[in-house]
Amino acid sequence: MYLERIDGPQDVKALDRAQRVELAREMRAALIEKLSAHGGHFGPNLGMVEATIALHVVFDSPRDKMVFDVSHQTYAHKMLTGRKQAFLSSDAYDDVTGYSAPQESAHDFFTIGHTSTSISLACGMAKARDLVGGKENIVAIIGDGSLSGGEAMEGLDYAAELRGNLIVVVNDNDMSIAENHGGLYENLRALRESGGKCENNLFRAFGLDYVFVADGNDIDALIQAFERVKDTDHPTVVHICTQKGKGYAPAERDKERWHYCAPFDRETGKPRFAQSGEDYGELTAQWLLDKMQTDPRVVAITSGTPGVFGFDKDKRDRAGAQFVDVGIAEEHAVAMASGIATNGGKPVYGVYSTFLQRAYDQLAQDVCINGSPVTILVYAASVYGMNDVTHLGIFDIPMISNIPGLVYLAPTCKEQYLSMLHWAIDQNEHPVAIRVPADGVVASGQSESTDWGQLNRYRVVRRGGKVAILALGSFFGLGMRVAQALERQTGVAPTLIDPIYITGTDTKLLDALTSDHDIVVTLEDGVIDGGFGEKIARYYGAHPTMRVLNYGLRKQFLDRYDVEQVLRDNRLTPRQIVQDVLALN
Repeated sequence: MYLERIDGPQDVKALDRAQRVELAREMRAALIEKLSAHGGHFGPNLGMVEATIALHVVFDSPRDKMVFDVSHQTYAHKMLTGRKQAFLSSDAYDDVTGYSAPQESAHDFFTIGHTSTSISLACGMAKARDLVGGKENIVAIIGDGSLSGGEAMEGLDYAAELRGNLIVVVNDNDMSIAENHGGLYENLRALRESGGKCENNLFRAFGLDYVFVADGNDIDALIQAFERVKDTDHPTVVHICTQKGKGYAPAERDKERWHYCAPFDRETGKPRFAQSGEDYGELTAQWLLDKMQTDPRVVAITSGTPGVFGFDKDKRDRAGAQFVDVGIAEEHAVAMASGIATNGGKPVYGVYSTFLQRAYDQLAQDVCINGSPVTILVYAASVYGMNDVTHLGIFDIPMISNIPGLVYLAPTCKEQYLSMLHWAIDQNEHPVAIRVPADGVVASGQSESTDWGQLNRYRVVRRGGKVAILALGSFFGLGMRVAQALERQTGVAPTLIDPIYITGTDTKLLDALTSDHDIVVTLEDGVIDGGFGEKIARYYGAHPTMRVLNYGLRKQFLDRYDVEQVLRDNRLTPRQIVQDVLALN
């Protein structure tokens, strides 16, 4: 095997033409082997194998600096930069992250997991190089889907200001996670169909030089193109056309499904671990489709991740014009939602917690200052969500719950969630966000007819004494276990409260608790600094006898963590919480 002998880019440069073709085959086989057992970003990496080989043949990494956008396509780069064992040995599969990681290698320069950042980062590196008189090549590698993000356009706009070398490799596979949307993709299509020669050229319009490679999976053609732009004294776009999922037939046929994969059987392509039970994404999509049938004003919005709330291709087709994919452009999605709401529509924006932070300004300015009745469904907002450092979903509560005017709700069960969704869409007074439960679909079996417009009214699930437990959203189950453990040890049942409203305090209830309680415990599934519990602690701050224990996650960037260990480290187990409560007595 050639791959086994690759310890760095110098070994790739030493191979001849036929050996590079064989190396590509071996790399693709290793990717399929690992990802079938381990899971990960599948289609983007399979499509970038030849381009990565060519980049390392032509450029001199790490002296020449490569910046990968999103870094969904860095697996091949890692194979060629001293990390091959993480793809060849099952014992080493977890030795590397799924993203660009400077702590792993001198060939990686940023920890990257969000989209559309590479050109701006590369512009900064090029500017610094020019200031100190450096000569290295700066290469940004970005997929066509990432071009829909505003920061990518900002980076392209600035790039022409640079008077030195900057190379932007645009990997065009005619796909984002799902299909691409937007006018720029018509231009990319025209460039593909004309062999890069059509009169209208997005990149030349930005003042950039342009090189086209029709077959981005042809190593020789890629090497020729990269050699042409290496060491040039001006910014250039190299537009390469690749095949997403290349080398694995199911991924070539169904590019959306195979963007990311869980472990699967290589022969059949079927998942090794079938999902069972209900899913909040599918529940939401079906509920919204039913709502659309009776109300043409309802529109579902996604920023490039339609699967987050269950809209597969079939459901998107059924929704028709009532489903909008703006591309990977969260800022536009939120501002557009405000525009829809202001002009009489009923927008519902589904988004992962980790990506909502990309649109903070639009949420505050375009939505909340204007009081636009937008509905935002926040998914994977939990310690149980995605656990890569770039995709954490634990910062949303302090981030958005302190924006004036926003109503942020934390349902604990399916019935609450669907009732809140119905209310949020039909009311016209508030911007509403709903923190979709992340601990699986729990059904109470009880009908829900609460008027959620009566804001900040917490629900007392069970009245007790001495200790009150306010267990928010996905941590309500933890609150129930803590309550049971306390009663077993003390003989006194605590009061258990479902707070529901992340953004407000039920002052009437909090005042009432002071008559027969002296300890309040708050539980929240997110970072504790600036969170829900601190609102409660602040309210009781001047009270002479009420003591408050706040439980949540410490403010830190976690990475590929074990959930149970994180819970223990933050004293978020029933045993630890009970110990703390008893220590106050």
